[in-house]
Formats: sequence, structure tokens, C-alpha cells
Amino acid sequence: MLEQEVLEKYWGHKQFRSQQLEIIQSVLNKHDTLAILPTGGGKSICFQVPALILDGITLVISPLIALMKDQVEQLKKRGIMAYAIFSGMSEREIDIVLDNCIYGNTKFLYLSPERLKSDLVKARIAKMPVNQLVIDEAHCISQWGHDFRPAYLEIANIKTILPAVPIIALTASATPKTQEDIVKNLALHNPNIFTKSFARTNLSYSSVFTEDKAQTLLRIVKKVSGSTLIYVRSRKKTKELALLLYKNGISVDFYHAGLSPEERSAKQERWMSGKTNTMVCTNAFGMGIDKADVRLVVHYDLPDCIEAYYQEAGRAGRDEQKAYAVLLFNTTDTSDLLRNIALNYPEIDFLKRVYQSLANYYKIALGSSELVPYDFNIADFENTYNLSTRQTYYAIKQLEKEGLILMNETFYAPAVLHFNISDKEELYKFQVANAKFDPLIKVLLRLYGGELFVHFIKINETAVATHLVKSEIDIVNMLLYLDKTGFVTYIPKRDKPQLTFVLARLDAAKLPIHPGQYLARKNNELDKVKAIIAFAENKAQCRTQFIQNYFGENTHDICGICNVCVTNASGAILSSKIILEKLQTHPNPILVKNFLALFHEQDRKTASTFLRELIDEGKVILENEILLVHKNK
Repeated sequence: MLEQEVLEKYWGHKQFRSQQLEIIQSVLNKHDTLAILPTGGGKSICFQVPALILDGITLVISPLIALMKDQVEQLKKRGIMAYAIFSGMSEREIDIVLDNCIYGNTKFLYLSPERLKSDLVKARIAKMPVNQLVIDEAHCISQWGHDFRPAYLEIANIKTILPAVPIIALTASATPKTQEDIVKNLALHNPNIFTKSFARTNLSYSSVFTEDKAQTLLRIVKKVSGSTLIYVRSRKKTKELALLLYKNGISVDFYHAGLSPEERSAKQERWMSGKTNTMVCTNAFGMGIDKADVRLVVHYDLPDCIEAYYQEAGRAGRDEQKAYAVLLFNTTDTSDLLRNIALNYPEIDFLKRVYQSLANYYKIALGSSELVPYDFNIADFENTYNLSTRQTYYAIKQLEKEGLILMNETFYAPAVLHFNISDKEELYKFQVANAKFDPLIKVLLRLYGGELFVHFIKINETAVATHLVKSEIDIVNMLLYLDKTGFVTYIPKRDKPQLTFVLARLDAAKLPIHPGQYLARKNNELDKVKAIIAFAENKAQCRTQFIQNYFGENTHDICGICNVCVTNASGAILSSKIILEKLQTHPNPILVKNFLALFHEQDRKTASTFLRELIDEGKVILENEILLVHKNK
């Protein structure tokens, strides 16, 4: 089987995971496809394998720059040509990438959804031999999803350019309403829909109410051996908790988006290799990281929604061995989460003020700067216009959700270089005429080869300086000079947050923000907060079942390993009264076998006897092995 050969050749796997092959075959048969596979389910394989079987290039739309970069690097390591275009790149970089996608042997082009607004990009895509259109993180297309991205609504327009190209939409989590929106907003035609159960049979969910989170955390971390992730909501807390754990003998580090690229890379590598056992982090850590042997994920703070919790908790136990997901909470957490809703949604007038201030800050004229990235120092911006720090941050996030701007807090791009000449004779003439640059040019060609003439290549100025026995600043200045002459295009490394005007600058007084839709989004977010609080406070329903029901997967099955199931199974001196009370407090209907599984093995026969009495008395109804409490008895 060709699909199997490709999988083994490039990924070294001898067999597909559940549903991967069926999804791949749907794509190969040119069907529009929606695949909902939980975190760790191997979504990328579902479009990467058919891309390598089909002629032409695959377009991948993704909202996450870090994930795009990671996937491109992984593909290149496997000898597969791939590129990514995202905010922060220069026009020259984008131009060369698009040319290589049209005329080269490129197999993948990753794009941010905002980039599809560009007339240049759309014109070039029309010339590409596109074999499939992949929409990653497809839940972003639904305003009822947990991470709505307005630019996703523009994706369906690309079908006018690529009418015969099949679409594959992928996401790890989507409620029934979100699934409907994905199909509708992407204009999927009779799609094949694949959903994998949201149940993780090896993952034990627990929610622990505690007024002393630190001590509870220490007890849990010491009890569970193996690689651990601890999620918190603030950068400051990552360092504080890591210090506490370190003082108590835990191998630990911390991670957040405010660290330098070098620090983030080093910390991630130490954790991935097992040199560090525990990572305390914000949600900036984990996306795209495939570490199979994580035994424990702790949420020290309540996340905003079940979707986010499920994806982050799902990073535990990808090797299908027993793993634990623990949520710590107290009354302060729940009240803070509810109060944050108001902070997350500033008044519309304040949004307009921040938008106008951004335009003034960068001196942007009306109708200009569409998709132009700017280095962004939010602290300097706030000081310049006397704006509240917290309120301004949330205003920028809301302007993002309105599709007006885009802020990347973790942007990093290494230095890149491209030779603008096309033949050896032209190169030789330049070297003769500019003898002092000859050693530099030779070292660059020796280190990075002829690919410098084809596309932008990442370079390391320090390595070049070492070969030439010069300082790094000397090398940077020489490259900047060569760039000025037009001989090369050199873009130094960039590691500052980026802010991009997705639409050409508008009149702030006339921003297209609809008050009714703004309020609806606020109420939707409030519902999601209430759902995660209900999950945390729940003491009756199996936690896996709770998650499954939230995502529209109705089931009577229970996991038997979450802290609710374990507590329910702890038992008491049994009587028909206790059996009835347990049935009344447990969500029903429930399968007989699942209800009896709530009791210790030695008590199940007795429980079954009392249950039969209740059925005979008409206090409990039994139909097709399903129990239902008779409310009137």
C-alpha cells in the first residue's frame, strides 16, 4: 500500500493510528473532509502523507507562527521541501517563497489566514499546482469556538481560485455548534466527517479544591514519577512556582513567551530530552511539542474553557500509558475567572481609542499599511499614550478578534540571506571588483552552498565571524553593506513582538465593530467559563463523560479512573437506600455495568441484589440494560 510506504519512508512508522488511514483515503479520493482528532491523535499525518503521494503542492492554513515554523523544520529534516509565510516577513522574502512554490519542487506552503487577503498571494496561488487545501485549527472559523479568528472567514473565498481542490479541515476539539460552523463557513461539499472519541482511557482526570495550592502541588508532583507539565496563567508565577519546587528537590524549569528565543529553545530541549523533569509554564508552551511520555499535567490555575483544558491536559499520556491530569482550584479562582470576563471586553469606545493611538504611534495614514508588520513594545506604547496596562492588552486582543490587527508576542525569526545574482560570471565580476568582500562570500558559499541563489537561507553570523576571525558586528555591517548594494538581500534576526494591521488603517471613529455581536461573543465566553467551573466543582459525574458530553459525544460509559469514579467506588455499608441515593446523585440514565463499576468488586454482588429490589418496587426503571431513577417514587 502506497500510503503505508510513504509513512514508513518519511516517518519510520509501520502502521497508522486510529482513523488516520481512512482520513488519508478520503483526501486522496478528493472528498472534502473534516477530521476531529484529540491532541496527540496525529492530525498532521492526515494531510502530509497524501501531499507526498499527490503531484503538486499542499497549502496549509494555520494561525500559529510557532507551529508553522516547527512543522516546516520537521519536514525539511525529512528531506521534504516546505515553506511558511507569516506576518513579520519582508516583501522580498515572500516574493521568493512564492516563486519557489510556483516553479520549484515545493511540496508544502504554510500560510497564516490573514495572508489570504493579499492580492499578490492570491494571484500567485492561482499559478500553483495545488493538490489540497488544509485548514489547521479549523475551530478558529467559528465565533462560538474558543479561539475565533475572523480571517478564517475569508478562506472559503479561495475556492473561487481553486474550485476543484479538496479541503481537509482539522481540529483537536469542536462542539457540535462549532462543527456546523466549520462545514458552513468553509463551504465544504458533502464532507466526510471523522470524529474520534474524546475519551482518553489511559488519562485520569482529577479536580481538587484546595486553599493551599502550593502544598497540594508539592504532594502531587512528588507522588507521580515521570515527566510533568504545570500550567499557570502568569509569567511571574512560572518563576515563583519553579523556585518553590526546586527548593523541595524537584528537577524543574520555567517557560513563558517573555524569554529570549535562545532561552526558550534551551529550556524546551532540556525538558524534551529528560534532563529537566518538570516544566512550569504558561500556555505558550506545549503547542506542537510531541513528547509521548508525559505522566502528569497540572493546571495550577483554572483555564478559560474546557477546549483549552482538554488540549493542554491531553499532552499527558500520548504513549497510551497511565497518566494524570489534575486541576487545582479554590473560590478565588472561580470568582477571578468570572470577573475577568468584564476585563476581557473593554468598552467599544476604548477599543477605538487604542486603535487610533496605534495609528498615531506608527504614524500610519488612512488607507495604508495593510499587512505591514511593526516591532511592538507594548510598555512604551502604553506610556506614550497614558493607557492602562491590563486594559490596553485586552483591547488589543479584542481588536484582533475583530480582524483589524494581529499581535504576535513570541515572534522570532533568525537572520536570513539570499544572493540576488543569477550566474557564476556575475558573481566572479563582483568578487574581483570588491576584493575585501571576497573572503566573506567564499565562507558563506562554503557554509550554506548554492541554495543561497535559490531562496532565503538561515545564517548564523557568529559562525561566519568565527571562520573569518572577525567580530559578529563586523560581519553584520558587511552584510548590511552588501544588502545596500543589491548584491544580496540580508535580513538580520528579529526577536521583538510584532504588530500588524490586517486591514489598511481605518478611521477609528468608524471601526466596523457591531455592538450586538460584541455582546454575543462576551456571553459565549461567559458560558465557556461557567462550563469549566462546573467541571471543576463537579462531584457526581465521571469527568471523562463530562468532557465527552460537552463536545456532543453522548455516552453512558464511565472511565472508572477519574477522581469522581474512584470516590464513587469507595463504598459504604450497602442498603437499598444507599443504592437509590447513589443513583439519584449520579447523572442518569446509566448502564447497569457502569453503575455497578462504581462499587468495589467485593460489593458489586450485594449492590446488584439491592438494585434488583429497587427495580421490582418500581423505584428504578430498567430498559435495555439502562437504569433510570423513577422520579415519582
